Amino acid sequence: MYETTPKRLGVVGTLVWDTIRYRDGQPEQVEGWGGVAYALSAFEAALPDNWEIVPIVKVGSDLSESAWRFLRSFPRIDVETGIRVVPELNNRVELVYTGPEQRTERLTGGVPPWLWAELGPLARTCDALYVNFISGFEMELDTAQSLRNGFAGPAYADLHSLFLGVGSSGLRVPRELPSWGAWLRCFDAVQMNAEEFELLGRAVGDPWALAAQIVGPELKLITITLGANGSGYVAGAAFNSDPFSLARHPASSGNPQTRTQWDRTRRGLRSDGGSHGLWRCLGSHAPRRAPTGGSTGAGDGAGEPGSGEERGASRRERASPAPQGPTLH
Repeated sequence: MYETTPKRLGVVGTLVWDTIRYRDGQPEQVEGWGGVAYALSAFEAALPDNWEIVPIVKVGSDLSESAWRFLRSFPRIDVETGIRVVPELNNRVELVYTGPEQRTERLTGGVPPWLWAELGPLARTCDALYVNFISGFEMELDTAQSLRNGFAGPAYADLHSLFLGVGSSGLRVPRELPSWGAWLRCFDAVQMNAEEFELLGRAVGDPWALAAQIVGPELKLITITLGANGSGYVAGAAFNSDPFSLARHPASSGNPQTRTQWDRTRRGLRSDGGSHGLWRCLGSHAPRRAPTGGSTGAGDGAGEPGSGEERGASRRERASPAPQGPTLH
């Protein structure tokens, strides 16, 4: 039986007005809400009945009325807590598909990032957070670090557009992620696609080896979507697919028992605890497995693997069912 008071999932991201075109003109152009709209739709369909969705989103004044109508169409969304209308033009993206999995992306407009003074009080109303970097400008690194220190519950992030710069005329261009180690330490779990994973792995040459090094008590899980080949992941020993099972009582930001027990998973592993590199690839082309041994320290702010002495050596484990996050771009 579900608790009377629902748990609350905060969804940080950007509502984007998408224009979708195809190189050959077929099918015809499509326009509508995209970006974090896909995540909200997925959570509306997939979350258990005892969860409520709390979008934490800034909306440009030019599209605010349409955004309100769209958000109010979801029965399980709390539209009162985290929606903020700002004077800037809302994000608009033109997507031109040149093949089944190839596209160009051009950005115009753009709402400002969240500051911690704005984001903190909203996050603390939630039991868990999903941060979807749709634009890549949802927050700066210092805000993400404040979120890490100031939010007690589990936080999962799709890093997506952190790997995209903005070129001429708003064209989004792939880039390596500056200060990648510091970014990764801000979340309990992160998701990226195969191309973004390769960009991350350039620091050491092999992204799977890097992933095995950096999971630990802070970053517990890395999931990678692999297109037609399914998905893969690397998890540390601190990873728990149901972090709320750590406490007997319903998890909430106001529950000291839950907060204390979840916080312990962030810093509880010592050198004798080790970390477990887990992997799974769904499909016919399995990824390379990370080598045994080595440190599991997250990279520092400059993007180099840390010593990770407090985390212990990584070691291979039997693959278990992959923890799936929604692929929401």
